[in-house]
This record gives sequence, structure tokens and C-alpha cells, in this order.
Amino acid sequence: MEEIRRLADRFDLIEPVGGGSMGTVWRARDDNLERTVAIKELLLPHGQGEQKADEAKNRALREARIAARLVHPHAITVFGVIDEQDRPWIIMEYLPSTSLADKLRDGPMEVDDVIRLAIQLCSALAAAHRAGIVHRDIKPGNVLLGEDGTVKITDFGISRAMGDVQLTATGEISGTPAFLAPEVARGEDATSASDVFSLGATLYTALEGGTPYGTAENPIALLYRASSGEITPPVRSGILTPLLTRLLDVRPDSRPTMAETERELRALAAGEPTTLVAEEPPPRARKGALIGVIAGFLVLAAVAAVVVVLANRGDNPSAGAPPASSAAPTPTPTPSSSAEPQPQQPPSSAPSSSTPPPSTSSSAPPPPAQTPGQALAAYYALIPGNLQAGFATLTDNFKRAKNQSFERYSNFWKDYRGVTVSNVSESGTTVTATLTYLKASGGTTTERATFVMVQQDGRYLIDSQR
Repeated sequence: MEEIRRLADRFDLIEPVGGGSMGTVWRARDDNLERTVAIKELLLPHGQGEQKADEAKNRALREARIAARLVHPHAITVFGVIDEQDRPWIIMEYLPSTSLADKLRDGPMEVDDVIRLAIQLCSALAAAHRAGIVHRDIKPGNVLLGEDGTVKITDFGISRAMGDVQLTATGEISGTPAFLAPEVARGEDATSASDVFSLGATLYTALEGGTPYGTAENPIALLYRASSGEITPPVRSGILTPLLTRLLDVRPDSRPTMAETERELRALAAGEPTTLVAEEPPPRARKGALIGVIAGFLVLAAVAAVVVVLANRGDNPSAGAPPASSAAPTPTPTPSSSAEPQPQQPPSSAPSSSTPPPSTSSSAPPPPAQTPGQALAAYYALIPGNLQAGFATLTDNFKRAKNQSFERYSNFWKDYRGVTVSNVSESGTTVTATLTYLKASGGTTTERATFVMVQQDGRYLIDSQR
């Protein structure tokens, strides 16, 4: 029988209970406090010289000390860190558990179970963000499911400390980009918004049985997909779909905060109306998405030549609803980004043209959007909070074709509390998008719709719907 190793003349390593590319997790005995603990033995990089190894060790010690500041019922507590046998050992709370990654080998989970799990994770991550702590490596392997139903997140900051999921000086990839936020895949620093995306990717995997980026034998191809934010739309997410879409937005400033996400999840669990989409202001124009995609090309060029094929994302057929037009400037949709949608009205409900009420300050035409896709997203951002401005973005031709009056238009939107727009594609002035309608009574409906936009007085208006 192998002799039990002893650390710091205090901890007896009993047996390995987990491990991965960054090291081995041991179940251990703390003689001083007479309790069972988990100890993570971190592996330092090999073949990169003593200086690189020392840097990784120092980062690990620093990140472990930062993580020790967080004490939360749904986060594994870090008790301390020691430097022994020329490598770091992190002393942590021991939780008899299995990882979410192991559980998902049996298949995807039900929506209600994922909501309950996500609430616990969000509560810990929201507390971490309030304390200025970014996790940086949220994934199913770092989510522990206790035998008593408790869910806890572990390994705060360890991925950055060990240089995980980064391009090395030799052009190799360490770790998997399957749960990376696009901006992190492009080489930017991780932020709390990056954690939100990674949480969304983890929940997506639990629901769909695969990662948002799919699979790729070539890690460079997968990293490119992550850097562009190109995801496969969820099909099993049910009432979580609108929130999941927001979490996985390619634009960091369009994602909800972790605290907002927790509130939304609790509302869904209680069967109460959700408010996150309705409370969102019209999207602001953002240049970050385009710059980010360019940056992604530069990062990947340093590694290898990549042939880029942006896969079309599957969508539901459109039932046809009244389109949107340019209202407030919104981010330029990229093929992989999801623009924030606003509910639209089916053609059958679109009534006859009539003059809307006198213009007020709230219905004044907003600044022009830069592209037809932006204009469509901007239109739905107005619904249902500013119907006068929304009605003003429909051309007379559209109103005549739909027999649309402002009264009928307003009556239609009373049944909805918001619309989310995703999978936007443009071909000239023709825009196709997936629209998810959030019903005032609860629940959602989704359709794929195509609109023709025209420019009038320097801004795009919705002229027809196919």
C-alpha cells in the first residue's frame, strides 16, 4: 500500500478525488483541526524555464489568497495555501460531491432542475463580484453537486493563475475554450461580464447536452468560434431561453449582471413575471463587437491560418409579425451575435393605417441606426415601453399593407412585455432575425421573420414583412 504523504507536518493526503490539466485534488486530513479537507496540488508548467514556473507559482499563491476572501454557502471555501515540494497546494473545504460535468455524462437536465442549480451558483458568483473577485473559469467541471443537494462553485481564479486557456509562446493552446466568453477568447482580460457568459455556457450545456460552440477536433477552429461568439441556438431551454440568450450575448455590456441574473432566475422559479428584459433600456450603439472580431483574427493569426466559415444558426420558422425600425442606436449585429429583441405583431393583428396620437417628447424620432439590422433591433427595444416611437418607425406602405392603426397596434402589444432579437442577418436592406416574444401572462413564443427596410430622412424604417 502506498505510503500517505504528509504536508506541512499537518495534512495527510488520503486519496485523489479529482483532477485535470491544472493538478490533482486530494481528500486529506487536517490533524490540527481534526477535520477532512480538500487539497489541490497545482501542476506548474513544464519546459518553459524556472522563471515561468516561479511566475505561475506566485500567481497561484496570490489568486488563492484572493479567493479566500469569499465565504459563501454556495462557494467552496479556501482555508489557505502553502508552498511545499516546490509547488502550491490550496487547502479547501471538502464537499462529498460529484461534478456537474460527471452528472451530464448521463444526459442533459430538465429546465426546472437547471434553474434551481443556477440560483445557487448565481448567489455565490454575485457575492464574488461584489467583493471584486472574478472566477474566470466557470464550467461544469468546477460546479460541485453535494450529496444533500447543495451546489457549490470551486476553483476561483485558478485558471488565470496557471495560465489555462491561453495561447502559449509556442503557439499551443492550454485548456479548452468551450466555455470562454468571446472577449476572453480574443485575449482580453476576464471581467465579471465574462463570468456571466461562462455561466450561460455552463447552463446551456446542462440543458442542451453540448456546449454553445459545438465541437471541433481542431482547437484553433473552436477558439475562433469562441472569439466570434458564434453559438448554436438552444432548443431545449424552454422558459430559460430569453435569459440564456442574454447571458450569451457577444457584447459584454449587453449581458445582465450576475445579481440581475439571480433575480431573474428566482422569478422564473417562483412562476412570477420576469423583469430583466423589460427593464433594459434601448440598446446603445457599440463598436466593441466589430473590434472584437477583428482582434480575434489577430490572435488566431499568431497561431495558425484559419479558414473561416460562419455557420448559419438554426431558427424557428417565422409566423410574421410587425417589424421594427430604427429608433435608438443599437449595436451592429454580427452573424454570431444576438441582438436584443422586442416583441413584434403578427400580420394578422396588424391593422389599418391611421394617424398616431400627437407627437410628444417620448415619441420623437430617435437618432438613426447605422445599419438595417441595428434599426430592427432598435425598433423592438422600444416595445412595449414607447409605442408611439415604435409606430413611427413603420412606413405608410407597411401600415396600409397591414391595415394598421395606432389603436390596434397598441392593443396588440398589451399582451406582451418585451421581445428579444437574435440571429440577425442582413442582405442589403433585407433583415432576417429570430424574435422571441415575452408574454405578459408568462411564457414565450419564437419565430423567424424577414423584413425589408427603407431609408427616409436619414433613418431606416420598416417597409414590409415577408
